[in-house]
Amino acid sequence: MDLTKNLTLPELPYGYEALEPAISGEIMRLHHQKHHQAYVTNFNKALHQLSAAVADGDTSAVVMLQSSLKFNGGGHINHSIFWKNLAPVSEGGGVPPKGRLGSAIDEQFGSLEALIQKMNTHGAALQGSGWVWLALDKESKRISVETTANQDPIVTKGPTLVALLSIDVWEHAYYLQYKNVRPDYLKNIWNVMNWNYASAVYDKECPN
Repeated sequence: MDLTKNLTLPELPYGYEALEPAISGEIMRLHHQKHHQAYVTNFNKALHQLSAAVADGDTSAVVMLQSSLKFNGGGHINHSIFWKNLAPVSEGGGVPPKGRLGSAIDEQFGSLEALIQKMNTHGAALQGSGWVWLALDKESKRISVETTANQDPIVTKGPTLVALLSIDVWEHAYYLQYKNVRPDYLKNIWNVMNWNYASAVYDKECPN
């Protein structure tokens, strides 16, 4: 990895208001411009500090920077996936998955409704801040529901796991609109879930 190359904030593939009423434009603007941008800025800062520490042979500084790199780098990774997981209703948001992913969901969870209920239950029960994932294990070819704390990316649960879908359950993702009623946010986000993205990742990582 080039330690001198800065990350940049990715553009959203839709307007800030495009996911309403499921997610308000105000939340999307703050979430993207402020929160995601902060992860990018702080990761770049930590990366430059790491480069200097490595050049100086400062092992203590290298070790101390690991938590910042994990947290802010994870925040960037997770949010970059999250934006792609969502789509306006006019562009297919909320349309149920078909094809091979749809079949895999029916086979492993019984139905899409059962999977959604399981992810929502995990998301509502997650203490503090974190993420709920629909993940694919590239080795076993199985999909599973996972949770991670804070900004830990899905690979922290297993090096062969790939994210198909993610739901941000940090309060900054919903509080302005849903207050402390996280279950309502979890219910409504499925109206703008981009199953086309999830299916494309599944087909790429699990071609047969």
